[in-house]
Amino acid sequence: MLKKLLEKILFPTKKITQKRLEKAIRGKTILITGATYGIGEATAYLLAIAEVHLVLVARTEEKLMFLKNELEKKGCLVSIFKADLYEETQVNALNLFLQAEIKKIDIVIHNAGKSIRRSIWDSLERYHDFTRTIHLNYLAPVSITLALLPMLAESKGHLINISALSILMPPTPYWAAYHASKIAFDQWLQCVAPELKQKNITISTLYLPLVQTRMISPTKAYENAPTMQAEDVAAVIAKTIYQKNKKFFIPWWAYPLTILGIWRNSLWAWITTQYIRKR
Repeated sequence: MLKKLLEKILFPTKKITQKRLEKAIRGKTILITGATYGIGEATAYLLAIAEVHLVLVARTEEKLMFLKNELEKKGCLVSIFKADLYEETQVNALNLFLQAEIKKIDIVIHNAGKSIRRSIWDSLERYHDFTRTIHLNYLAPVSITLALLPMLAESKGHLINISALSILMPPTPYWAAYHASKIAFDQWLQCVAPELKQKNITISTLYLPLVQTRMISPTKAYENAPTMQAEDVAAVIAKTIYQKNKKFFIPWWAYPLTILGIWRNSLWAWITTQYIRKR
């Protein structure tokens, strides 16, 4: 009971304006990675309207087929691609598919990710914990973004990164693999943002708290922790799409902890944008 009450206070439901959403996405092609469960699945259902082309990427082919059948009943077009984004060869195959078969992308939602909570002393023989997270959380979205930049520039597109609130906080024990990989992509996006802005490509980052998905289920410490629901995250993504100038999302209660860092980053982004423009 207490957990539910805290969730209502900490994570109030985001109401979306359906007309604004439909106007923003009608006729658009939207790529969603990690699309078969949790945030990706909830977002796919929310964005599945007539005249929208959803491109869904995930590891589970059976679930991809199921989603394609269900979502196309709502009137949208759905393309699917089975890929484990931990594997570089499969990321390359996805990029070729997007360039050769899809050819047009308006919105990219980088949602696929891997979370690991483990003591460094339990990781001495688990170097693969670090390679897996860095490949899936950093290198894969970088590769996909690079492949899609010409399309996004042509469509004046929108790239949405599903990140973690914890990377804005002080470093936390047990989370070295996860945090390092999520921070890496976050920093990469911030570094390229001024250049992309010159091509009218918008970048938004959602710094999410704990979300009730399969990703957090192995961590027993989170069993009784208040969590955001995947459907509420999907609503945040939808609002981010039609409020295109919204650069980031942070839960209301986290602002006192992060406002200085965000202000600093925003000021620096403005300065570097001016520098790129002058060049």
